[in-house]
Amino acid sequence: MRRLVRTATAGAVLLALVLTGCAASDAGSAEPQVVVTTNILGDVTRQIAGVEAHVTTLMKPSADPHSFEISAQEAALMDSADLLVSNGLGLEEGLQQHLDRAADAGVAAVVAGEHLDVLAYTSDDADGADDPHFWTDPARMRDVVDAIEDALTQVDGIDADAVAANAAAYRADLDALDSEMEQAFAAIPADRRALVTNHHVFGYLADRFDFRLIGAVVPGGTTLAAPSAADLRELASAIESAGVPAIFAESSQPDRLVQVLASEVGIDVDVIELFTESLTEPGGGADTYLTMMRENTQRIARGLGR
Repeated sequence: MRRLVRTATAGAVLLALVLTGCAASDAGSAEPQVVVTTNILGDVTRQIAGVEAHVTTLMKPSADPHSFEISAQEAALMDSADLLVSNGLGLEEGLQQHLDRAADAGVAAVVAGEHLDVLAYTSDDADGADDPHFWTDPARMRDVVDAIEDALTQVDGIDADAVAANAAAYRADLDALDSEMEQAFAAIPADRRALVTNHHVFGYLADRFDFRLIGAVVPGGTTLAAPSAADLRELASAIESAGVPAIFAESSQPDRLVQVLASEVGIDVDVIELFTESLTEPGGGADTYLTMMRENTQRIARGLGR
């Protein structure tokens, strides 16, 4: 009987050792974890990482990047990530405390806005602060791809050659997108190459493709601000003088103010919805960065070219 007990005990010890060894092996082979704040950068990062890392995007589809919030579990995930990718330039207003904490904890990070030629808002808007909406220019997104590629290759367990191949393919996609946008916008008459939106989001697109920014319904660079009656009257006057046939409302924000502005102008102005600061659910018309940009390009070209 004692022999049976000793044998059983020895077997249990052996099994425990085997299971412990397996657990250690699994922990050592866990795929790298990359956490991304916005869903636009989440999509881009996923294309570059491919199967080399697990990419978690914090911002849900159709959310507002200026105000979205995260759970305690997601905040902890930021702290334990192998790499944290964020937009920067003040975009993630509701998330800044978590980004600061992760930085203080030494989490490896890519702040996309630190890797490109940044534009400032006009002196009358946001006091000339940096404009965080750089993704409206696909040429600047190439710089972001370079930065994400470089950071991913520094993460243990990632195949640098695979990431480099993914990044090269995505840069080619961006070049094709840039050419398509240039061709589509070239058909818009020069006197109609003017943009009015909910808030200032197209500064980089205007810089790249030679548009005039007439103004925005919401002053400053954030959707958290609100326009006064005087702001609306001033903008209505500018729109009437410019003679634009369409103004644009963002899909992540109600277009009520834009509709009010259109009625204030007193002329035939279309209000056209664009996807600007957030991707949609699959099938929603803008479920990837490339899809979003192509759809917006066609809507702008049709709205201003009529």
